[in-house]
Amino acid sequence: MNLDDSEKAALVELIRDTIAADRFPLAPRIKILRAILAKLAPQPPRPEPLPPPKPPGERSVVLARIRNPRRPR
Repeated sequence: MNLDDSEKAALVELIRDTIAADRFPLAPRIKILRAILAKLAPQPPRPEPLPPPKPPGERSVVLARIRNPRRPR
């Protein structure tokens, strides 16, 4: 089945509206609609996660600037 862009956009909008209006978001029919939506309009890739926090005892550059704002950068 080949859909042109306007038909695909209308179908995606209808599926999104149906998912948003449903009272039971974890129902099997909604899970199926979400899977179909993921195929029709895939989400953009997520941004890279933040780096892990520094180990305890290691000074933060930002915290040092807050504590001593006159310190040259």
